[in-house]
Amino acid sequence: MEKTNLTEKAKKHLNVLCAQIGERRVGSEANRMATDYAKGVLEELGWQTEGTRLSVMDWKSDGATLTSNGEIFEVFSSHYSLGCMAEGELLVINSLTQLEQAALQDKIVLLYGEIATQQIAPKNFPFWNPEEHQYIISLLEKGNPKALLCATERNSATAGGVYPFPLFEDGDFDIPSAYMKDTEGERLLAFAGQKVELVSRATRIPETAFNVVARKGGANAQKRVVISAHIDTKIGTPGAIDNGTGVAVLLLFAELYSRYLAGQNQGVSKDCSPDYMVELVVFNGEDYYGAPGQVKYIEQNVGRFGDILLNINIDGAGYLDGPSCFSPMELAEEMKMKLDEVLKDSPVLVEGLPWYQGDHSLFLQQGCQAIAVSSQWFIEHMESQEITHTPKDNLGIVNYDRVAECAMGIASLICRI
Repeated sequence: MEKTNLTEKAKKHLNVLCAQIGERRVGSEANRMATDYAKGVLEELGWQTEGTRLSVMDWKSDGATLTSNGEIFEVFSSHYSLGCMAEGELLVINSLTQLEQAALQDKIVLLYGEIATQQIAPKNFPFWNPEEHQYIISLLEKGNPKALLCATERNSATAGGVYPFPLFEDGDFDIPSAYMKDTEGERLLAFAGQKVELVSRATRIPETAFNVVARKGGANAQKRVVISAHIDTKIGTPGAIDNGTGVAVLLLFAELYSRYLAGQNQGVSKDCSPDYMVELVVFNGEDYYGAPGQVKYIEQNVGRFGDILLNINIDGAGYLDGPSCFSPMELAEEMKMKLDEVLKDSPVLVEGLPWYQGDHSLFLQQGCQAIAVSSQWFIEHMESQEITHTPKDNLGIVNYDRVAECAMGIASLICRI
């Protein structure tokens, strides 16, 4: 009965987030509607809530065109890039060595092949920023081309299911850029040294977004368990399992825990008195170039991460097929034993392999224990799937029972700590 009730509520939450609201890119009105919705649900459930204002950038494009000698090529404005009307000689570069040696001034540069295989980390991204990527950006900025064209193939490991993917997705990088399929780039190679014209009708818009934090305290409020999920999406996707389901799990858990504290502990497998605070964090920015919500949370918790007993982060949960995974990372023996008890009592939940492409990594970097809640499919196909970050990530791929089961599993674990 409890699971049936939670499943229906999961459908309601996900219909609002992914169907009625849809794409929730950071800075958009839809994103603010989504955070308002989550905050409202938590307040109705009696959680003490606060919204943290973030200064961000919204971005829109009315499309891009590329022409040369009467030939037209299919291109797309790179997300968060400046727009442009640029005309210049086409210079082709396919390796870092070529980039080091090239004269880029006043050229329109085509990056393809070896140098365009992996999405370049945003120049100011705080959590993952390889030296080679920083070096590529510095060479381009020093060279000062008029614009960049990026021909990319599929790379699920760094760009999700998007094909082609924007090589640069960076509001701090001011060289205008556009991207195209690798096959279109191959066709463009024949025009090396000739004049090309790129028009990208893109606009950056200063805006605001919000994190939402909700708390229920125990007798010892100096210690806390933090449960988190990001609410934002990539541009062009309704973000069902990335990460509407994560937010839905968090909201269902909030209801279960509120009932538990009121003595109505249906769906919670064990009775205990909490002596710590539970903190729910709806992050804004996991799928955005600057991770503003995550950076702000770290700033707000300087010197306080030692108070966190555990982070449970939900991302990629509720996929249509297969079980849900609870992936332990850096767990102490006692915490791992408690997780093992939950998994033993819940056959629909299994232990997952560790993975680090989510907000649990920021807690791990601060020395906290973490559990990533996801789908076995999401973990196993992370480097080959063609769904996340695309319109295919819609409610048609969601198993609502799995969403409810994740919330119940988290509640079961929380009452054991």
